[in-house]
Amino acid sequence: MTPSASPLRVLALCLGNICRSPLAEALLRRELGAAGVSATVDSAGTGDWHVGRPADPRSVAVARAHGLALTGRARQLTAQDFVDFDVIVAMDAQNLQDARRLAPADARAGLHLMRDWDTRGQGEDVPDPYHGGPDGFENVYAMLERSARSFAAQEAGTRHRG
Repeated sequence: MTPSASPLRVLALCLGNICRSPLAEALLRRELGAAGVSATVDSAGTGDWHVGRPADPRSVAVARAHGLALTGRARQLTAQDFVDFDVIVAMDAQNLQDARRLAPADARAGLHLMRDWDTRGQGEDVPDPYHGGPDGFENVYAMLERSARSFAAQEAGTRHRG
């Protein structure tokens, strides 16, 4: 396989872009960097009701407890994202289905479930912790960390390191 000269571009996708995808964004950024993979990582939601808002305080707290900062603001998935990103990783089957439905004809991004790389639940959904307590956010963090680490290891083996 020919090494890539440009950074890998990854978009984490969930429903509102305040709980799961901001955590996934931070973890993917950290794990890809640790694996030596040059990457640009962002996140978005399929819905628009949280646009412009910061991450859920419970996601922020879990991230902080693990040494990560969530500084972005929620945004909605756009048609341009399918051209600008190489990979879009959806947090659950519904987000994946919505992304497929919204993809324009010239889409270049590969669409996957985040847990396609989870060693303990390959292909399963990352549950939405929004209506639950802190334990749900910690469990989601663990799933996302495993998935991000495996994804980064795979990319390190197939892409130019830099």
